[in-house]
Order: sequence, then C-alpha cells, then structure tokens
Amino acid sequence: MLKNAETYEIMRPEDVGVKETSLVMGKHSGRHAFREKLSALGYDLGENAFEDAFRRFKDLADRKKHVYDEDIEALVEDQISSASETFRVVALTVIAGTGGPQKAIITMDVEGQHVTREVAGSGPVDAVFNAIRAIVPHEAKLSLYQVHAVTEGTDAQAEVSVRLEEDGRIVTGRGADTDTMVASAKAYVSALNKLMVRRSKAAPGALQAV
Repeated sequence: MLKNAETYEIMRPEDVGVKETSLVMGKHSGRHAFREKLSALGYDLGENAFEDAFRRFKDLADRKKHVYDEDIEALVEDQISSASETFRVVALTVIAGTGGPQKAIITMDVEGQHVTREVAGSGPVDAVFNAIRAIVPHEAKLSLYQVHAVTEGTDAQAEVSVRLEEDGRIVTGRGADTDTMVASAKAYVSALNKLMVRRSKAAPGALQAV
C-alpha cells in the first residue's frame, strides 16, 4: 500500500474530496508502516523511543482489532509523559464485583526499586488510588477524575485525567490503556510525579515512597 496505493485503491482519494488515504493500523502492521504513521501524525522519535513506541503499539494491536490515529497519539503522548517519571506503574491487579471487598494489588517502580502493596477500597478505582497512596503517602486532594474513550467500540482505549490539589499546587496527570483501571493508575501516578516536581522545588525530598 505504501509502495503503490493503486494496488488497493480503485480511485484516488482526492477524486472524492479526501486529502489522502489514512491507513488503519493493526496487529500485522510492520515497522515501516508504523514509522510512516508516526511521521504523518507529526512525531519524529529517536531509534530507542521508536522501538519502545512500536512495542507498545504491537501490545495494543494484540488487544484491539483496529488501531486508529487517536490510539497512536494517546500511546505516544503517554510514553513521552512517562519517560522521565520517578514513579511508574509496573503491574496492576484489581478485584471487583458484587461480592466485595474491592481491592487492588499494584507494583510500582520507585527510582529503580519495585514496591508492591495490596489495599482495599470502596470501589475498584478507590482501591487503586489507595494502593498508590500506600506506596507514595501524600495528602493531596483528588479534585478531578475523568474518563473518556479515545475511539469507538468496546475495545477502545480509555483515556483518564486526574487532577490533584495540595497547598495551592494543582497538577493534572493523564493515562491511556484499554483497561480503564490501568489507565486510572497511570493517570494518578503521572499527577504524583508532577506534584513531586512542584514540591521538590519548595522542599527537596518532600514526597517520598515507603
């Protein structure tokens, strides 16, 4: 398709008022197609960043039938925002349902060390956030928790926004994943990383993991 569009297109996109063909990516898309898609979306990644993004893309493609432009944008933006974070989500298991109690088991990378906590909550999201607070104690107030689907379909990525407020400091973190709980954890941890930066400027070492 990239070498010769006429192989698959019976007419040119511009003949029907479309600027160009937009390739829908999937699990069989290769590195060349992915690189072309990134370029079309305005991303120019170094080789290491590209390989990491391609790995994330293949993981996502295994869970979704079609990967749209919005999926790739969310994936790359999530990768960029987490590249220099002190705290990172490594693994998450959430137990939910009518039987209760809801609880979360989370493993986080804290400056190269893996820390795991299992904590209950009044719901799955509450349990996830409680587990994160068990690793990184803080008194910041959760002022926003927002979820929306990046694309249509039951296999769509969830994009979560979390806003934390503390002593006049306001930070917002975002996370994306096909699992809403994982996206929620990523968003919360992203906000914590930003809060750590804000707090360290005022009092170095103020936000520590346990």
